[in-house]
Amino acid sequence: MAASAGLAPRAERLTALQDLRAALEVPAGRPLVVVGIGAGAWGAVFVALLQKSFGEFESEGLVQVRIYRRGGKRLSKEFAERLFKTINADEALLTRLTENCSYLKYVDARCGNRELVADEVLRDGFSDSLPSTPLVPLPHVVTSLEECAWDAHLVINGLPSTDTKDVFARLGNLWRERRGAMPAVISLSKGVEFKTLPHAHIITPATLISLKARVPMERVFYFGGPNIAAEIFSGEYANARLCGRGELRGPLCRFVSNPALAVWENDSIIMHEVMGGLKNIYAVGSGIVEALCGSATSSSVYFAHALSEMGLITRMCTEQPEAITGPLLADTYVTMLKGRNAWYGRELASGRISREMGDNVPGKGFIQGPSTVEAFYKLLSSDELALPHPRTGEMSNPIAQLPA
Repeated sequence: MAASAGLAPRAERLTALQDLRAALEVPAGRPLVVVGIGAGAWGAVFVALLQKSFGEFESEGLVQVRIYRRGGKRLSKEFAERLFKTINADEALLTRLTENCSYLKYVDARCGNRELVADEVLRDGFSDSLPSTPLVPLPHVVTSLEECAWDAHLVINGLPSTDTKDVFARLGNLWRERRGAMPAVISLSKGVEFKTLPHAHIITPATLISLKARVPMERVFYFGGPNIAAEIFSGEYANARLCGRGELRGPLCRFVSNPALAVWENDSIIMHEVMGGLKNIYAVGSGIVEALCGSATSSSVYFAHALSEMGLITRMCTEQPEAITGPLLADTYVTMLKGRNAWYGRELASGRISREMGDNVPGKGFIQGPSTVEAFYKLLSSDELALPHPRTGEMSNPIAQLPA
């Protein structure tokens, strides 16, 4: 049988599914339960890709893909107008919604006669962060965290780093009451937290997940770019990296790959998470430079300085830092070129938004860069990281050495 558009042949997908079931020791007669936590742009796209690849095997009892998002979020009329335009521009989408009697609610919302709710439109295949990018229908959208995740074998963490700690503390309490192994977790989150004890350091989302949920670190993985969520779902060729240690990494890597998304394996989970947080900060700056200067020269100078600083910071944060090459370099480049953080920087510089409006922007979702700045600023202000000044040789922390 020929493969569907954008999908590997059915036999290849079935093999990847069976391999992961075996690796996670899913009993015969039970489905592999895959649960996405959080439905921002990347979280929704990631789960939709898995639904697209493996949803057909649910009827055979082999897998079930669910996604948790908080219930009750009301969407604006402006969002409804943009979504309605997207629907009417896609004949196949228009046909699907008409056939399942869902189209009229979008007509009513466009006319202002009713409000759309985020979990409602997600079931129809729309993310409130990506109104121009229709996904696939997600039949198992659950608004109760415990109901969604209690029997999960694989969890996809699509939450901002600011929410990861509390949510996974709740999940850990839930999972410790059940029999069997803890689930495997793939984290998409890129923020960090700063801690002073026992020494100045930062904690990444994967570490938080392991600490708060008590999931063994060999069952926690980080999935990073280079990629833009909407472009990946639209079929643009991309690559990514699945970082972590343990025997589950290979089966997980094959499970989340598809013909348009090559996923590489890497041992260094903390290094790649730190870089993921850093590049979001510098992407905000890149957007500011682009808006204020607008030249290729100014952007390239900024890029060069950003990479130098990122290299210095990662050498202070990890004992065996990787060079910023390959996918690490590409991830930094694409985030500065076209991502929510770069967009945020451009909007900030132009005055169309302000910091007082917060980090959660309607139509864009949570902007990671601003919230990550504080953690790295505190880390680099610590005298425990004192360095010799390049001119005077005097020892001081990195922030103190910045030009006035």
